[in-house]
Amino acid sequence: MQDEITEAVTIAIAPAIADAELRRALRKPPESLDAWAAYQRGLWHLGKATAHDYELAKEFFRRAIDLDPNFPDGYCGLATVENRAAATFRQGSRAEAQSSAERLSHFAVALDGNNAFAHSSLSFALFARGDHRGALAEADRAVVLSPNFASGYFQRGTALIYSGRPQEGLKDLQTSLRLEPRGSNLATSLHHVVMGLYFSRAYDQAVEAAQYLIRSFPEYPPGYRWLAAAFGQLGCAEGAKEALGKAMAIARAPFVRERAPGNRPEDYAHFLEGLRKAGWEG
Repeated sequence: MQDEITEAVTIAIAPAIADAELRRALRKPPESLDAWAAYQRGLWHLGKATAHDYELAKEFFRRAIDLDPNFPDGYCGLATVENRAAATFRQGSRAEAQSSAERLSHFAVALDGNNAFAHSSLSFALFARGDHRGALAEADRAVVLSPNFASGYFQRGTALIYSGRPQEGLKDLQTSLRLEPRGSNLATSLHHVVMGLYFSRAYDQAVEAAQYLIRSFPEYPPGYRWLAAAFGQLGCAEGAKEALGKAMAIARAPFVRERAPGNRPEDYAHFLEGLRKAGWEG
């Protein structure tokens, strides 16, 4: 009961506090930002999940680091956005982004070994390298350090989904979304919910989740790709064709490149199967 009360209080209060901190940072002139405010501005842009906002987020996280080199969250924010920008919008090399993110995350852990965000950030970096076991261990550590830390559950859910345990992963993602219904992880959380449903072969639910993701983040390419794949699996030719066309139009680079290290071969093949059923000829 004590845990349930703690979670309920966290869900009620934490988002309001985070929103107040963010608004306070947004009111400050850019030239007067301290490290914390610069970090908050970075989170705001990270949460927008557009290519342009990811570039702005990098600038603010770098400024936070310059203002306070001993502030671990600045390194975590930069690590996160570098990985996401490369994976989602093909901004730079994925391998280079992953290597940089892992280095930044390790440095954040070295600065403060009890910082849950640092371990969560390292979890994401290890996952991007394909180290699912290491990613799960770091996400577990984040949750132990801060049992109501939404990002810890988000990263653990992600690692579980990509390691072939989508049902368990979806539970963690739902917990993360309860704890933080808005914020910098929202687009990626919704994206991974779609993936978890798709890998569970709940294609109808994956379509609904992808459509919600697209309504919420229309410039975020993965929503259209997974919607097309889910429609393809359901044999919905018209919906699949429309989603596929939008996915190809919004992509800044070849529509589907080689399998990323974080994706299991069988999951990647399952995704391509849906796209081909949708009419993709790659």
